[in-house]
Formats: sequence, C-alpha cells, structure tokens
Amino acid sequence: MRTFTTLDEVAEAAGQELGTSEWLEITQERVNLFADATDDHQWIHVDLERSAAGPFGGTVAHGYLTLSLLPHLGSTVFSLQTPGAKLNYGLNKVRFPAPVLVGSRVRVHVTLGEVTDLPTGKQMTLRHTIEVEGQDKPACVAETVVLLLP
Repeated sequence: MRTFTTLDEVAEAAGQELGTSEWLEITQERVNLFADATDDHQWIHVDLERSAAGPFGGTVAHGYLTLSLLPHLGSTVFSLQTPGAKLNYGLNKVRFPAPVLVGSRVRVHVTLGEVTDLPTGKQMTLRHTIEVEGQDKPACVAETVVLLLP
C-alpha cells in the first residue's frame, strides 16, 4: 500500500500508478442491500428468475454500486495520512463499459493524475479502473477529484 504523509509527497507522485486492490466478490446480498438503500429494485438487479432469462443470464450489480466501491477499494491501494481534511469534491467523468454479474470479483487500479495548488491546499485527480475478473472490458472507469486541506 502506498502511504502519503505530506501534501508535497502527493504532488511528487502526480502521474504515477498507485497500485491495484485485492479482488472483492459482488454478492447478491450486497446488490439487494444497495437496492434497498437506493430504492432501485429494477429486476435486472434483484429478480433472480427473470434476470436468468435476461441479457446477461443473471443479476447484475447497479452501476452506482460499482462506483460506490471506489472509496473501499481505493483505501486498500493508497492511504492519505496527510494532516487536515480530505474532501470528496466530485467526479470529472464516469463510464460503465461492462456489467458486473453477481458472483463476479472486481478490483481497482488507481493512478494519481494532476495535483494542483489551491489557495486553501491542493486538488488531486485520481483515475480508477474497476476490472472484472476474466473480462476484457472494465466495469467502471472514473476520474475522481479530492481536495486536500492543510
């Protein structure tokens, strides 16, 4: 795991690949809990019988569930032990090129993009690519933006 303790260390790592997480299995229970939390009970996610006859041959994770795994998966790749606040500022771009079938395993590759100075600290972008074990296309590609305040 890559650990950053100062804002200067973060800035020096701009453009570098930070690493890859361990695999995480996507279970039907996780998908059902996400459906309950978001009130998104579309059949392709929660109806085992109907989705078995659907386009993917089974239930698939919500795209936003896949996206929501970024903080957890990313925390196994790198750690910001810098002083001050770390604020999720948003997303520049998100795409879901391939579905995540329930029972699949996913992991994330993280690359640190630009690190820019702000009057109040630094802003960094991170490129996350979530891959599905055994699939050529990634499940999610997202660029996140984080504010680092001293």
